Amino acid sequence: MKKAYLKSPDLLPIAHGERKVGTFGFANMWIGMAVVLAAFAIGGSGVQFLPLGWVIAATIIGSLAIGFFITLTGDIGIEHGLSFPVYMRAPFGTIGTHIPSVVRGVTASFWFGINTYFGSAALNGILFTLVGFDNWFLCYVLFAAAQLINTSLGIKAIERFADLAAPIIILISIWMYTSLSAHSVEQGRSVWAWVESPVTGVAAATAFVVVIFSNMGFWATLAADIPSISRFIKAPQFEKNWFKRNKSAIIGNMIAMPLTQTFMVVIGAVSYIAVQNYDPIVALQEAASGLILAVLLIMIVFAQWSTNVAANLVPAATIFSNVGGPKVPFYVGVLAAGVIGTAVQPWNLFNILVPFLLIIGAVLSAIVGILYADYYLLRKRRVNVPDLYENNGQYRYLNGVNLAGMISWVIGGLAAYWLTNYSFIVGFVVGAACYYVLAKYWWFKKYPQREMEDPSDELYLGVTVGRDWVITENEDVILNEAVGASFTKKNE
Repeated sequence: MKKAYLKSPDLLPIAHGERKVGTFGFANMWIGMAVVLAAFAIGGSGVQFLPLGWVIAATIIGSLAIGFFITLTGDIGIEHGLSFPVYMRAPFGTIGTHIPSVVRGVTASFWFGINTYFGSAALNGILFTLVGFDNWFLCYVLFAAAQLINTSLGIKAIERFADLAAPIIILISIWMYTSLSAHSVEQGRSVWAWVESPVTGVAAATAFVVVIFSNMGFWATLAADIPSISRFIKAPQFEKNWFKRNKSAIIGNMIAMPLTQTFMVVIGAVSYIAVQNYDPIVALQEAASGLILAVLLIMIVFAQWSTNVAANLVPAATIFSNVGGPKVPFYVGVLAAGVIGTAVQPWNLFNILVPFLLIIGAVLSAIVGILYADYYLLRKRRVNVPDLYENNGQYRYLNGVNLAGMISWVIGGLAAYWLTNYSFIVGFVVGAACYYVLAKYWWFKKYPQREMEDPSDELYLGVTVGRDWVITENEDVILNEAVGASFTKKNE
């Protein structure tokens, strides 16, 4: 089993012909993923100090910025078909990858539990409104089971659900905004002019920046593990232009996500203006009733479902499969994420978990910087992919650990923790700078990297040169489809 440990079938590179998610499908995924409680909270907290127009401007800036970073790291999946935990073997080592990966996997599992509880509350509200049924825990169990099954069926099932959920979310979101705005007017508050505690000068600038980095920090985790999703996105072969090759990802990350994120922030803001609570479920129960309330709550259910399957369950399951090896297939990883997310009892620990998870997200921002430095600055997008699946290949380093990556993660994470309001940029810059210096001038002097010593496009690029990385059962032979030949890998 040791020889096959790194070759779990669910973690092998995705070939060009197996990528099923198109531009429209990925955009729909983002429409679903961006509808989460944290986005509502950003809007609700923002209008306590700033007018809604300024909150929107800050959200657009932050969303476009994080969308760009997500697109940068997403190229790892598009170019090479690699998932997040597999590529993490390069900057962290074949064993070291498990430490930051598991932190991200557990965090994603916790978010699954929180979002499922949020969605089950909406589902319970719908049933209570329509038929008088009131049992939120049963709703939680059924809602969790439906999401786990949907995710276990694979990326195509996830895309199909997103295609269904996206238009429903858009239409009902518009209806939700209209209902809450009307309720605000009834309360004598204009959504575009009302501010709870207006600030000016330096305080206003600080509040504006906080909204920017709140939007960036929330998606910092997905900026790290987006390769687990982007590896399924269709991309043109033999396309050397980075922007053309990543066109589908750019449209999703920098158009669909910022637009949806901004609209959700607006709904959270209007909810707070209407009833002094950014939770749309609470706001809607005061602003609407009967069938209208039930229909509006459907959006919450669909939104949490589509968010969980793509942003939480897929990354978590991929990570747990990587840790467990071939004995832990993807569907078992999905189940593990569901169990962990439920075991923390999000219905009891919600107020404690959300701040904790946002801090964890800030700490993980350093990983994005490390991935950027490793992939773009040091390897220049060229990766010795076969060795990522070798126990004793070039990525084993010292007993399976890349100390340059581990040290940089700790330093970058601590910096992001102490400067929480600016966490993403601080974590990214410090993590990237530390890793670049330590790896280039220390670690890779001790452990040379083939793609850095011989930066050959033909040997170490993927879709750009038309290559599908094929990892065979035979430990000694790797197929190179780009040149139509095979070569024998030297035994380490």
